[in-house]
Parts: sequence; structure tokens; C-alpha cells
Amino acid sequence: MHQLGYIVVTALVPKLSDNQQGLLYSAHDYAFHGQTADYVILMTYEWGYTYGPAMAVAPLDKVRQVLDYATQVIPAEHILMGVPNYGYDWTLPFAQGTAARSLSNIDAVTLAGQVKAGIQYDQTAQSPFFRYYDGDGRQHEVWFEDARSLRGKYSLVNEYGLAGVSFWNLNNLFRTNFIVLESMFSVEKVL
Repeated sequence: MHQLGYIVVTALVPKLSDNQQGLLYSAHDYAFHGQTADYVILMTYEWGYTYGPAMAVAPLDKVRQVLDYATQVIPAEHILMGVPNYGYDWTLPFAQGTAARSLSNIDAVTLAGQVKAGIQYDQTAQSPFFRYYDGDGRQHEVWFEDARSLRGKYSLVNEYGLAGVSFWNLNNLFRTNFIVLESMFSVEKVL
């Protein structure tokens, strides 16, 4: 691809070590991608995911663990930190095989207002969440991104000397994301 004048960008699942077990993890060789790709997008999200238990989509403590490992084997200036642009609504208690509902960050805040739920902020995950009961009496837990959580993630770009960020799911317009981003960086489109 380089011979044809193209930039090579790959996306990798969030790994914490070379020997991390699991189909997705063992198939992704961070060091190889760091040597051959121009940029590597690290999917530092999906800790809280559709078929898993309720938790932050991209908890800052987990994002740091991924970056701690990745910057040991990939030049930091080749890394684009993946940032989620969505949240999930889980029905509790979590049961294996059930699926959370994906929703935009704006829809999460709108839902909190509709169900009169107080939005809380988890200091470890650096992510907002809330709980509510639906019309059938089932409890739900919703995790999403806001200006505070995004600022925390974006601060890692300078701290680790990364090339920048990459977004998953730009289909959900979230102007707050761009306001925070532009308040912290001079934005340059790479691709």
C-alpha cells in the first residue's frame, strides 16, 4: 500500500499485554502493527459492551492500561486513541445472553431527563452513568460519554505523546465532543 502512495492505518482491540489470552487478543500483534502501519487505532472502548455486564464503555483506568502497554511496543506518535461516541442501556440484573441497547450520548441525557434519573459520575472510570426503572418495573443502568469524560480521555493524548484520536460512530452527532476537542487541540484531519 505504501508503494501505491497510501497511508496504512490499522485498528486493534484493547490489549494489556503480549500474552493476553482470547481469540481477539492473540490475533493482534501490537508490535508488528506498530512497525508496519503509519497509524494504529487502539480501540480503547467496549469494556462495557452490548453483551456484557453494565459498566463504562471506555473507563479511563482501563484506557490507561491499554496505553501503558501499547506505548511500550508501538511508537506513541503512531497511535490514535479510539474514543467512543455512544453509550449503552443495560437491563439489570445482567444475564448472560442479554443485550444492552446502544444509544447516543444525547439520547442518554434525554432519557435521564425523561425518567427523572440523577446523572452520577464514576471517579475511577471517569464516566457518567445513571439508573432508572422502566414502566415494567425493571431496573436499568446507562453509561455514556460527556464533556468531563471526553476531557479526561483527551488529556491522555499529550500525556502519552500520541498522534491523536479516532472516533467510533460519528453517526451520532455530539457537538460537545467537538467543543471539548477544539478547546484542547488544533484539529487536523489526517484521512
